[in-house]
Amino acid sequence: MSDDELFVTLDQMHSVPAWNGRSGFCHKGARSLAARYELDWSEIVRDGGIAASKLLATNDALAIHLVDFARQEVSHGQ
Repeated sequence: MSDDELFVTLDQMHSVPAWNGRSGFCHKGARSLAARYELDWSEIVRDGGIAASKLLATNDALAIHLVDFARQEVSHGQ
């Protein structure tokens, strides 16, 4: 599956293991990341997620971590 085909969902965003020991990224942080990289947060919410390629294009460590998590979930059939 290509990065254009992989769709990172809001459910994955809420369940990704975070570096602080908690699960999931909060909406406030995700909105901030979207604004920083000029991603349309309302579109992400409306669509239920975003293409992995758009997140990877930011080159942001949190975005890359989220995409890696989504890939693992897809490969494990979750």
